[in-house]
Amino acid sequence: MTAQPLPVTVLLDNVRSMYNAGAFFRTCDAAGVEKLVLCGITAHPPQPGVAKTALGAERTVPWQYEMDTLVALRIWKARGCQLAAVETSEPSVDLFDWQPRWPVCLVFGNEVDGLSAAVLDACDIRVRIPMRGLKSSLNVATAGGIVVYELLRKWRGASSDCDAP
Repeated sequence: MTAQPLPVTVLLDNVRSMYNAGAFFRTCDAAGVEKLVLCGITAHPPQPGVAKTALGAERTVPWQYEMDTLVALRIWKARGCQLAAVETSEPSVDLFDWQPRWPVCLVFGNEVDGLSAAVLDACDIRVRIPMRGLKSSLNVATAGGIVVYELLRKWRGASSDCDAP
């Protein structure tokens, strides 16, 4: 019997590094995320850098490619997802204070430029990881792991009376 998937879709908007894309495949596999959506210039299988980092997770995680991020966001919004931009810009809610509305579509942006104004405007909420250091930034794949696992923790807590894994 397979575990019920975490009701989370991860959407990568113009993530430049094949290695970051591959790392997201591994995180999505490990947490049981429903789907990974790769948009714009984001690398996708069978590109060798993705496979090198994904270590086979590109074959186990449901994924799709969509050229236009705004089109992808409209699709996931129509499916009832809360669109959550993971971004340090204001206004944003602290990840640990956020009470997600399931299902959730997490939106991560370009490693240098973040998310465009149009993508931010299309999202329902902006969520930030609390930063206590001087740099106030993380690698996008590292940030993805933090946010996905915090959502797994919250979903398990909210679903405890439903025997969630």
